[in-house]
Amino acid sequence: MIRILLVDDHELVRTGFEALLNAADDMTVVGVAQSGEEAVSAVVKLSADVVLMDVNMPGIGGVEACRRILRHDPAVKIIAISALNDGPIPQQLLKIGVMGFISKGSSLEEMVLAIKKVMAGKRYLCTEVANNMALQGLPGSIESPFAKLSQREGEVVTLILQGKTIQEMAEMLVLSDKTVNTYRYRLYEKLHVKNDVELTRLAVKFGHMIPD
Repeated sequence: MIRILLVDDHELVRTGFEALLNAADDMTVVGVAQSGEEAVSAVVKLSADVVLMDVNMPGIGGVEACRRILRHDPAVKIIAISALNDGPIPQQLLKIGVMGFISKGSSLEEMVLAIKKVMAGKRYLCTEVANNMALQGLPGSIESPFAKLSQREGEVVTLILQGKTIQEMAEMLVLSDKTVNTYRYRLYEKLHVKNDVELTRLAVKFGHMIPD
């Protein structure tokens, strides 16, 4: 039996996914979480085999939650779920060890297939993500400037776009205020922006803003 942890900040989504997956063969939902922080704690307590992780959530968010979970236990299979299928997020998640990425518009059949694939040790990308990643770097394509950022800088960007203060970011990322500020101004330089307003405009332009 595949033990699944559902992570999403929308109760309706969690309830729907839970009912559908519990009805599937050889799968059971052993727990649900509504934030990245809850997910990190729940993985340890529940010994889940697969985590279905919403990317855009309040708090530390899905990307940072994935990083912390995999740092604690690299054997956990994580499938990210997002409404945004382009931009640097999918590639960033794959680099830190996430095994799958599917769209929120995916069917139950595709979700079940993704779970079975990652349990077999294989990566799974929905068609939209696979196509977008294949097109990156081709002549005529425009690379997102956010692809230049390090993993930690990407996490800081996500929290800035969520409207978090320096103190809140420091607490969520377990860093000092000074270190967060260093990352912030370093990513400003890389992205050639002067403030959070310009950063937000750039994020919108390149599809880096993750919709709810």
